[in-house]
Amino acid sequence: MKNEYQNTKKPGAGFLPAARKAFQDSRKNLLIRGKHAAPFVIGYNPSMSRHYVTTAIDYPNAAPHMGHVLEKVLADVCVRWMRLRGDEVRFQIGTDEHGIKIQQTADKEKLTPQKLVDRNVPLFEELYTKLNISADVFIRTTDQKKHWPTVQALWKKLQDAGALEKRSYTGLYCSGCERFLTKKELVDGKCAIHLIAPTEVKEENWFFKLKEQEKLLKKILSDGTYSIIPPERANETLSLLESGLEDVSFSRPKSSLSWGIPVPGDDEQVMYVWCDALTNYISGLGYFTDHEEAQWWKDATVTHVIGKDIARFHALIWPAMLKHAGVRTPDQLLIHGFLTSEGQKMSKSLGNVVKPEEVLEHFKGNADPLRFYLSSEIPVGNDGDFSWERIEGLYDAKLRNQLGNLLNRVITLLVKEGGLIDIANDLDITDQTKIVDRYTASMNQFDLHGGIGTVFEYVTMLNMHIDKQKPWTLKGKEKIVMLSGYAEALRTVAWMLLPFIPDTAQRISQQLGVSYADDMLKKDFTIEKWKGWGADKAWKKVGEPEILFAPLV
Repeated sequence: MKNEYQNTKKPGAGFLPAARKAFQDSRKNLLIRGKHAAPFVIGYNPSMSRHYVTTAIDYPNAAPHMGHVLEKVLADVCVRWMRLRGDEVRFQIGTDEHGIKIQQTADKEKLTPQKLVDRNVPLFEELYTKLNISADVFIRTTDQKKHWPTVQALWKKLQDAGALEKRSYTGLYCSGCERFLTKKELVDGKCAIHLIAPTEVKEENWFFKLKEQEKLLKKILSDGTYSIIPPERANETLSLLESGLEDVSFSRPKSSLSWGIPVPGDDEQVMYVWCDALTNYISGLGYFTDHEEAQWWKDATVTHVIGKDIARFHALIWPAMLKHAGVRTPDQLLIHGFLTSEGQKMSKSLGNVVKPEEVLEHFKGNADPLRFYLSSEIPVGNDGDFSWERIEGLYDAKLRNQLGNLLNRVITLLVKEGGLIDIANDLDITDQTKIVDRYTASMNQFDLHGGIGTVFEYVTMLNMHIDKQKPWTLKGKEKIVMLSGYAEALRTVAWMLLPFIPDTAQRISQQLGVSYADDMLKKDFTIEKWKGWGADKAWKKVGEPEILFAPLV
């Protein structure tokens, strides 16, 4: 069934080798405008793109970990950049609160599953607030008013379309993955991710007939309808298609799993994870209810930010479900890797688990050092490593010495001259417009590592230039003009850092005294009118210097 909103000319072309060049050429414009423009939607601004960005919903059987942090920071940087360039954005996160692990953990702690999730979910909400994750919506799958109606309506649509079939099944079940595995997925008889042997389970379940959708999925993943970023992740998914798909268990008997959404019309079955969890992306929009906000799906670029371990479910099961429901395919999957600790997988037995709260406490509650570390050290799509030595080294070298000291020197010298700003021509270092263009191109391609790298290349240039020119040896207007040039360059550095380290970006701007500094953390703040050299005509004087990053004790 072809949906009227489906766009068949999207970038990426599935990222097969023959399409790599097309992908490289096209994704430069991937985020510049939304691909589903809606000029007649009320409130739509023709000069603005619309984006709907989601992350995977987190499993709250325990406190949040660094993997959750990596994903949320990645998505937040993307979202803040979209808003900064003038796009209209809706950013949704949440928690996946049903399933066997929740039920088992609750039993161990002698709690009801509802009390367990009600205790743990606030831990996620509080952490993301501390990390300055700028989500617009936080959805919970136990929300019977917001989530359940869409899920149950979707189930009925799948059933009406003949996509569900009840059958007896004997299979190998991994409690860590919460799914049945095939023998070819095992490594030495164990789950490759959780390193535990699956349990043989025989039961009667409802199955989603995924195998029938192989042709559709090959098409949308190879013609660019559904783009996967970065390319190597797309190739992994396409290889799964080549090896053939299996139908997917969509329910469990209540005797095995009582904690979940009831299957409509079948009192003995409870919905299994995928129909429940994946549907959060449209239940948050009120799909199939009388309060739909469908413009965020139909008339927006839809981006799911997820980890590589759940890529196959988002790339294969989710679009197949949507096809049967008459809802268009999302636009793109942005897939990140795993995070290790000091080169090893984080493990309680190894004693190397890094708790997000410990990192925040180490930096006196300042989230920006951690946000900076994850953005600058881990290219999107790659696995990364957390190292205490490395994060402290970067904090001292990049944030304190390069950025903080440069800002302090410039403002201190200007204050001694009365604090006045006299911005003339661009500094004789490099064409700042080219710096901004290179930064913008990287950010528009989800190359966040390249984006923040460009900013700090510029900071390095500024430090070298000020050491060479020695403006403190000058006098009068010549001195003020040169120092004002450094201040103006730092104004640009600040707004380019806003998606990555928002509090720091605003503090830099406030110390500089720029006219818009107090508005920078508002979701409707855009940079378009402030981008050019000398664009802030109302800026006449710098503020007082303060320590941007204190020494670590």
